[in-house]
Amino acid sequence: MYEFYIAAADPGLPEAAVLLDELSVRLAAITGSCGRSSFDAEDVRVPGALFVLARNTEGKAIGCGAFRPMGEGVAEVKRMYAQVAGVGLAVLTHLENAAKEYGYHKLRLETRLVNQRAVAFYEKHGYHRIPNFGKYVGKAEAVCFEKQLSHPQNQP
Repeated sequence: MYEFYIAAADPGLPEAAVLLDELSVRLAAITGSCGRSSFDAEDVRVPGALFVLARNTEGKAIGCGAFRPMGEGVAEVKRMYAQVAGVGLAVLTHLENAAKEYGYHKLRLETRLVNQRAVAFYEKHGYHRIPNFGKYVGKAEAVCFEKQLSHPQNQP
């Protein structure tokens, strides 16, 4: 099994920039859009937001992911990327657990419909399709998802 750890980091770190650039290149190849316009590092530097890096035992960054606040009890997953199989799910699980600790009860995200690997990944891990939100409303190429992190009756 591949060993790695996940921890909060700043998206401006050079190793984060490398991963975010790799993600942009991959997204452009799959979808025709690099996705850079959908991510502002400042959005994950605010209270209630989180950016994480997955690092191997040598300390090399091999995956990343983030969430940003959307509204009361809801956060949006951003910039999920992994160079190594299994790291993506670990990053997503880490983000879900952290979001619960931050008091969120739902996570939302958007990906492109043509990115079938991402669509299948999120569906496999408990995300269900919802009407497109925010800037994705009316964009047929976008597909939005949501996952309930905890039951609403357990919310304060």
